Amino acid sequence: MTDTTRPDRQHQAGRGRGHGGEQLTVPPADFSSYYGRPVLKPPVWKHDIAGYLFTGGLAAGSALIGAGAQLTGRPGLRTVSRWTALGGVAASTYLLVHDLGRPARFHHMLRVAKLTSPMSVGTWILAAFGPMAGVAAVAELAPLLPQHGALGLARRLAPPVGDIAGLAAAATAPALATYTGVLLADTAVPSWHDAYPSLPFVFAGSALAAASGVGLIAAPAAETAPLRRLALAAATIELVGGRRMERLGVTGEPYAHGRSGRLVRAGRALLAVGTVAALVNRRSRILSAVAGAALVASSVATRFGVFEAGRVSARDPKYTVLPQRERLDQHGPTAGR
Repeated sequence: MTDTTRPDRQHQAGRGRGHGGEQLTVPPADFSSYYGRPVLKPPVWKHDIAGYLFTGGLAAGSALIGAGAQLTGRPGLRTVSRWTALGGVAASTYLLVHDLGRPARFHHMLRVAKLTSPMSVGTWILAAFGPMAGVAAVAELAPLLPQHGALGLARRLAPPVGDIAGLAAAATAPALATYTGVLLADTAVPSWHDAYPSLPFVFAGSALAAASGVGLIAAPAAETAPLRRLALAAATIELVGGRRMERLGVTGEPYAHGRSGRLVRAGRALLAVGTVAALVNRRSRILSAVAGAALVASSVATRFGVFEAGRVSARDPKYTVLPQRERLDQHGPTAGR
């Protein structure tokens, strides 16, 4: 990779005069390029990946809520959460495969397991979570089966098998909810890379908020009391992590300014509205639906805002060059080696 630590000094050294007093024809280097070349290659991911970040988090949060509902005797909330988990993981798999371009590429990623690669680990997490979420959701259809014969046996076996699968999906859900934050931070994109301590927490809070929102909308009102407390916990986790990202310095600017900043702020405002509405609501289905919709929308806005912030920081060379200069000024020429 081309060294971009001090392009201004290299340019000043190269723009002197030659032996004949003629001006050397070196193109001016500024914050728009490095001698006519981009400082950092922007990520090739399209908005499919932003959608993938949201749907994967929704699936993970829903699996956790489904397991909690199963253990506390809330069948309506359990059913909603299991089907949401399956729908979320199906959508996230589609979006990932669509971004890869060919389904075979997803299969090829399963041919190896590389613990040092967040993408490889994430592929295996998705592959393990999906079938378990599917079994748990399909088990909810057991009451529709006949009571006698082979299907009657399936009717009796499906609930315990679904319970085991639901708990297994919940066991992998935290990894599914947070690994995408690790994946983004593992890139060279400045606003993602520098936010590595916060992104997993922001994504975990966002996942729980989205799943709580769907539960508030679709589950029986009598079973949603835990979701109100969960929404408050999710909001606390996400807001604390988001504030830390904005205080990164120059690489935190895209989280506060421009289109990406507007998306992040919208996500934060919707999260606050949804959380407050969930806490004050007790019996109103309309207010519960409003709270749920705000929580889901907040998660969408946050994921797309974080995604867009990374793209902004990759396109603008100052987010790469200025931090390098600061490190050199603080630690000397050996910094970053």
